[in-house]
Amino acid sequence: MYGLAMDYQVFLVSSMRESYVHGDRGSDAVVHGFNRSSRVVVAAAVIMVSVFAGFVFNGDPMVKQIGFALAVGILIDAFAVRMTLVPAVMAMFGDRAWWLPRWLDRVLPDLDVEGDKLLQALEANARSATQADS
Repeated sequence: MYGLAMDYQVFLVSSMRESYVHGDRGSDAVVHGFNRSSRVVVAAAVIMVSVFAGFVFNGDPMVKQIGFALAVGILIDAFAVRMTLVPAVMAMFGDRAWWLPRWLDRVLPDLDVEGDKLLQALEANARSATQADS
């Protein structure tokens, strides 16, 4: 269950972060990122709840209990925590949700998974080549 919760969390928050990096600020980044990724998280949660709820029909009482507990746990975590509480707290913090101390920002590696820095470098090279030609 912890793994599923972290998957939902990473998927939602990374989409919010992507919106923030692409220019949306504060709660707009949260709303835009949430709108893009929430349907996938809902679908994944519904699938997992269905799978775990299927264990309730097993003859073994221990399997029934585990299936029921996991189904309820996923429902509460996905919908109450990940889809309600986390976006609300992120929206309350606004831009401060993405703040890092300078010393930590220097220590952490600067990953450009989506290639934004490459695109910026290519655009800068194209602009300088255009200016050199004129």
